[in-house]
Amino acid sequence: MRYAALALAALISLAACSEQATTPPKADAAPEAGVATDATKAANAALAERLPLDQPGDFEDADHGLLAQIQEDIVDETGKVVWSVNAQDFITGPAPDTVNPSLWRQQQLLAKHGLFEVKDGLYQVRGYDLAVMSIIRGETGWIIVDPLTAKETAAAALKLVNDTLGERPVSGVIYTHSHADHFAGARGVISEADIAKGVPVLAPVGFTENAIAENLLAGNYMSRRAILMFGGTLPNDKTGQVGTGLGPALSQGTAGFIPPTEEISGRGTQRTIDGVRFEFIDAAGTEAPAEFMFYLPDFRALCTAEVATATFHNGLTLRGAKVRDFLEWSRVLDYVLVNYADKSDLSFASHHWPTFGTENVQDYLRGQRDVYRYTHDQTVRRANQGSTQFEIAEDIPEPDVQETHFDTRGYYGTLNHNAKAVYQYYFGWWDGVPATYNAWPMEERSKRMVALAGGEDAALVAGEKAFKEGDYRWAAEVFNAVVFANPENKLGRDWLASTYEQMGFQAESGAWRDYYLTGAAELRRGLPVDQAIRLGNADFLKGVPTVELFNALAVRYAPEKLTRDPFTLNFVFPDTEETLMLDVGTSTAFPRPGSASGSPAATLTISRAAFNDLILQTRSFQDIAKAGEAKVEGDPSALLAWFSALETASFWFNVVEP
Repeated sequence: MRYAALALAALISLAACSEQATTPPKADAAPEAGVATDATKAANAALAERLPLDQPGDFEDADHGLLAQIQEDIVDETGKVVWSVNAQDFITGPAPDTVNPSLWRQQQLLAKHGLFEVKDGLYQVRGYDLAVMSIIRGETGWIIVDPLTAKETAAAALKLVNDTLGERPVSGVIYTHSHADHFAGARGVISEADIAKGVPVLAPVGFTENAIAENLLAGNYMSRRAILMFGGTLPNDKTGQVGTGLGPALSQGTAGFIPPTEEISGRGTQRTIDGVRFEFIDAAGTEAPAEFMFYLPDFRALCTAEVATATFHNGLTLRGAKVRDFLEWSRVLDYVLVNYADKSDLSFASHHWPTFGTENVQDYLRGQRDVYRYTHDQTVRRANQGSTQFEIAEDIPEPDVQETHFDTRGYYGTLNHNAKAVYQYYFGWWDGVPATYNAWPMEERSKRMVALAGGEDAALVAGEKAFKEGDYRWAAEVFNAVVFANPENKLGRDWLASTYEQMGFQAESGAWRDYYLTGAAELRRGLPVDQAIRLGNADFLKGVPTVELFNALAVRYAPEKLTRDPFTLNFVFPDTEETLMLDVGTSTAFPRPGSASGSPAATLTISRAAFNDLILQTRSFQDIAKAGEAKVEGDPSALLAWFSALETASFWFNVVEP
């Protein structure tokens, strides 16, 4: 029986029971927040009993080579704390009832922070952002690998390196892939002036396009869901954010963008940076659309970027992203296992701690390869037998490798979620059942479900029963239907929040925990609208190619707001020597770089820097024109018509309620 049919059958049964009752019962008040139920305690204890949580190897590797630590909080230019050094000091001792014991072990490892010597000339700064910054000593300076999420944390990491090992200039920068926690802190370690002097910035082929797609084109929606995924509004304590499984947390500093000077393709592609030899290994379509690993023959060291880390990763992240190819992921891991593992004394990645010893590297890569290939093959196998993504996620057993290799456990991605991602990769979002192809949206469906259950009171009683039986998955569905049918139902909100909380307390994945607990917090307290979120900033936009900026503006274009017939606009940017034509129509605002319309409604000549200010709304057009930085030829109202049709999306939209 299909998943949706099971839910409907349960509701019909509930409706029948409610019709027989003479006096409809009422649900009790929701339980106290922050307390683990007996069911949660039992679930966590059972996992602790099953896994060898006292296995010492990871702790030895994570402690290896500690040289120095940052002692004070990292702040921005206004004095705001962007990284609290002591935020995770509470993660010591046995796991509390409110945290999955396996996740607690992972976060004990990730709470270790400082500058670590991996090998003479090869270092890592860990524990001051979501990702890890690696540093390679070249002949004249430091080669920085993955300069974190924010310029403040990257600058603090580089300062720790210089203070401890002796000051040297940055002689090269490498972005391993197109996710912001690996490039957005670049302005903390280099500038355009450094690049003009010849400092290379290397990235995988397709990096610029994909980095901008996630951060500008789809940035607002992804960033809003990332608040839930990374627990950005939760307190750091045993009932709140303990870590993401991938890293301690996401820093709150200034994200910027410096485009690479070269994008590298191929496998075995060689470059020498400041006297250090690199062999790059393309891994596009695995953890990121644009990604590479690299081998350092002089160090006998393999960098696995984020293709192999100390967790089972995501085929599709909770924040949303392009679904990833687990078959290719496993093939890439097998490629480095065959071609590089036997000549590697160690491997290091863009998250977590290194793996030391050739045999350990081989075992690590084999386990990583197998967990992705197993999930792929067993999902497709079941799909070919007619199972849907929901049935597969329930049916697929935990592979043997997850029982013995902690680095393959679901601290970030999960077997349940990744099986659904593999299904989506091949078959799309739909489960193939005709009734679900054009189902009602959540709000309308919830109203009908609650009515079928016999009303809100009856549904709440059913949800309470499921909660007290420890069936939190069903309780969440029932309470969620009440909230989406009537978001003003305070008792329904409280019960749903309590249910999410227990699901978070049991989650082995840091991302799942944060999502559930943030959902609970938003139900109880509402949205944190006092926290200003501004996705765009000058540090980021100044590095964005002009055509990509216009592509980002195109997804803000609301054609129904256009107040005149279609027209074209020409843009001239003297400082970058660029021209661009914009075809503004009744459906799209299509940019064409390097072109100019012969009969534009208007031509705007403006510096790229001033145009960035205009888009960010930090300066008005009048101020820019008065300063002599802009000139309009033709009809200024055409420009105004286009600008007026650009929407600015609200960040704090609802996710866990209508």
